[in-house]
Amino acid sequence: MTVKVYSTQSCIWCKRVKEYLTEKGVEFEPIDVGADREAAKQMVAKTGQMGVPVIDVDGRFIVGFDKAALDEALGLS
Repeated sequence: MTVKVYSTQSCIWCKRVKEYLTEKGVEFEPIDVGADREAAKQMVAKTGQMGVPVIDVDGRFIVGFDKAALDEALGLS
């Protein structure tokens, strides 16, 4: 399973998503769209979203810190 977290340094919800995934033992690739403009463009192109966090779980995109959707996508529910 591939998990990517598109986030920024100043986003508190991004931090909480990453903490939650770490607590659950889920490995993920953090992508700082504040520092990586190309990654930001890719995120917007894939999702139409400009806000963060955006979590990509094997091509399924979850916008915001939605525990229920995350647990379902990760098979934790």
